[in-house]
Parts: sequence; structure tokens; C-alpha cells
Amino acid sequence: MPTVETHQRDITQTRVVEDTHRELEDGQTRLRVDAFGLTTNNVTYAVFGDMLGYWQLFPSDDTSGDWGRVPAWGFAEVIESRSDLLAVGERLYGMLPLSDELVITPGRSDERGLTDVAEHRAGVFGTYNRYARTGADPIWRADREQHQMLLYPLFVTGFVIDDFLSDQGDFGAEQIVVSSASSKTALGVAHAAHSRAATVVGLTSEGNLETVRQLGVYDQVLTYDDVTELTRVPSVFVDIAGNSNVVHAVHHHLDGMLRHSMVVGNTNWNRTSDLTDELPDPKPEFFFAPTQIAKRTKEWGADGLSERMSAGWTAFADWADDWLVFEPVVGADQLVRAWDDLAAGRADPRVGFIGSLRDTPAGS
Repeated sequence: MPTVETHQRDITQTRVVEDTHRELEDGQTRLRVDAFGLTTNNVTYAVFGDMLGYWQLFPSDDTSGDWGRVPAWGFAEVIESRSDLLAVGERLYGMLPLSDELVITPGRSDERGLTDVAEHRAGVFGTYNRYARTGADPIWRADREQHQMLLYPLFVTGFVIDDFLSDQGDFGAEQIVVSSASSKTALGVAHAAHSRAATVVGLTSEGNLETVRQLGVYDQVLTYDDVTELTRVPSVFVDIAGNSNVVHAVHHHLDGMLRHSMVVGNTNWNRTSDLTDELPDPKPEFFFAPTQIAKRTKEWGADGLSERMSAGWTAFADWADDWLVFEPVVGADQLVRAWDDLAAGRADPRVGFIGSLRDTPAGS
């Protein structure tokens, strides 16, 4: 059973290990991992693996503590079960390792899904332990499994970021500035904000400039070298790149105009900075999407939140069909090459990797 692992302190290092088959205990279920989406969001999972517990989801057998298993959103099928909560043949959507099998301990089950209550997943935010039953999932469509595994988690993050900003009246800002504008999460933010007529400015690399401009969800797109061309009006900064030089440039250029600075991701994790001057206020604040989801669930109810997200998701997926190309990456060698491209920032933003360690990814 092959599994791709990543070094926890140097995510450019990967290796392929063979897991030993183990018999199920009472209450456990074996899943066949069919396919999963791979984007720069998975790079963020690796960078923040310790802080947010991502390495905890799928522990490596490595005793040194150096290696971990990056989680990815995807689809799996029950192939063996010693739990009354899951039957062989059921199809699930949720977080999976870059592997071909996964053993879970189903619990807290309802008609829509269930939670893996294995001891090692205790303390991880509930969303990451939850598996949806595709037969009862309101957003599932057989012809859009690739969209769901690749884009839906990033759409949700973007939707929730925009909802948080809207909930705060955009902190009184007249424009929302988003770094790593080509990333799927940034596009989720821009699409949601654009749909409510907010002004959105994207910051991206020179190589992605024209591609991002053509997507039509940013009112303005600038390169990282052109931050000083940002209009000096009250602004919010959504930082997905995690590039310290860009953060400093934005804070200094918008000094006195920046109303809120949000840290979301770290797609430029390998960019170092030797800047030592003090960062002008406001202090960047880390955004944790599940907190806003919990708030809205309490205010709107689970069904109310689901209805809003479903409507937004349909519009986003329809829009993505105009530009997104799905690229299967099958087998360990192709997966490692795709990971290298994502970690190095070489991946084409118009391409979405659908990974599998099986012969044919689901939905391909």
C-alpha cells in the first residue's frame, strides 16, 4: 500500500513508503482512496501542519518524527467494515492521506455523514474529521466530483473569508487586497466579494499576471513589484502568499489606510526576508475559517449555512468551467512531481491536479 510522505521541516523532501496491511478491529472501517485534489492549499497544510494539527490526521509510522502525511480532500469507498455505521460500497467525501487506503473509526453518525473518532484525531477541529455520505450530500454531483475535491474546500475558505469581511462591514474599507491572487483560495475570495460588488485587487507574480487578469474577478491586478500602485484608500489585506516582503510593502504603502490585515495561507512559504523594520499597524491576524463557520451555524442554523454555501458553490463551479483544466496525476512518481511543482510555485493556476495512487482516478 504506497503512501507519499513529506518531511515536516522541509516540505520539498518527499518519499514513498509501503504501509503494512493490518486487520480491522471491531468498530473500524477500511476505505479505498480513489482520488483527491492537490493545490497550493495542501502546501499550506504542510507549512501549518504543527500549528493546526494537520500532521495529526494521518500519523506516519516513522519513529523519528521527521515525516508526515499531508491531508487532501477527496473521495473514498468503503471496501471492508467492522462498524455498524458504514456498509461496504458506501462512498464518502472528506480528508484523506496521499495513499491508496485509510482505516477510520466511524462515530457520531447521521444520515449526511460521520466523524472519524480514532484517538489520534482527538483535538483536531471537527470539520477535518468529518466524512460526508455522497448519497446525502447536497452539493455532490457525479459529474462534478473533480470540482468538489479540488475546489470546494478552497471555495468554502474563500466564501467564509468574504463572509467574515462582510460581517465586519469590510472594516470600513473601500477595497480588498488579496495576495497570491492566482491561488484557488484567493479566487474563492475574489469571486464571492465580486458577486456583492466589493472592489477587489489581486497581487500576483509577473508570470501569472495576464492569466489572473483574464479571469475577470479582480477589479485590478498588480505584480508584487508594483504594490506602490495600490490606490491609497481605506483597505483590507488578505494575505494568502505569506511573503514577508509583500506584507511589508502593503503595510508601508497603505500605512494609515489599512483597516485590517488577515493571514490566511503561506503559498510563498520559501520566500525569506531580511526586513527588520517594524511593521506598521494593524498587526496581521491569523484567520481560522472554522471559527466563522461555527458562528454562522449558530446564527443561521446548519441548513441556512448550507443553503447559502450551496448557492455560492454552484455559481463558483459554473464559473470555473470556463478556465479550469483538470490534470490527472496517477501513481507515486507523478504525485511527487506535482507536489514539487506546487511547493516551488511552478504550477499553472489554470490547472487542477487530481491525484490517485490507483490505476484510474475517480471521475477521470
